[in-house]
Amino acid sequence: MRARRHLVVMAKAPRLGRVKRRLAQGIGQRAAFAFYSRTLALLLRRLGHDGRWRLWLYVAPDRAVHRGCRWPRGLPRRRQGAGDLGARMRRPLRELPPGAVVIIGADIPDLARRHVAAAFRCLGSHDAVFGRAADGGYWLIGVRRRPHLPRLFYKVRWSTAHALADTLAAFDRRHRIGFLEELEDVDDAASYARFRERRAAALSRRA
Repeated sequence: MRARRHLVVMAKAPRLGRVKRRLAQGIGQRAAFAFYSRTLALLLRRLGHDGRWRLWLYVAPDRAVHRGCRWPRGLPRRRQGAGDLGARMRRPLRELPPGAVVIIGADIPDLARRHVAAAFRCLGSHDAVFGRAADGGYWLIGVRRRPHLPRLFYKVRWSTAHALADTLAAFDRRHRIGFLEELEDVDDAASYARFRERRAAALSRRA
């Protein structure tokens, strides 16, 4: 089987009160729901039908794979399954067909096709690639998966400033690690305000 490039989007079914709860504490449930729904829809439209990779939706909760949510047509969907974020991200790395895998979340409004393309290019000469986030985490991870898959995502302190460093601890000197530009996932009111400022500035430049 010819190896392919696989882009995985980890997505929660957009439901009021069930998504972006930390953001909702600062801007309200309806505003947080609207932001998440819009960002997810735009992201899938932007990345979903690019011939350079195949996009896979890994969905939570598991029952939302088949019912209760209108996902875009033509995009294969799989269950995230049980466990913490690390356990759920290990699943696509283990079960997808041969080829490099890049994993992203659904709450990065500044993410563009050029970022994904850069990640796959990096995996041509590196074992893994990360998109750094300002808070000490990361908005993207890509893994070549050959000649073997590192033992990833164990003992990672998720949602802390240590998430990237803990994940990098799974690699040793034999592995080549690449890094992309820094982006920001929108998790709270402060990051949401910065996103709105960037969008307003971009719109004013176009005017």
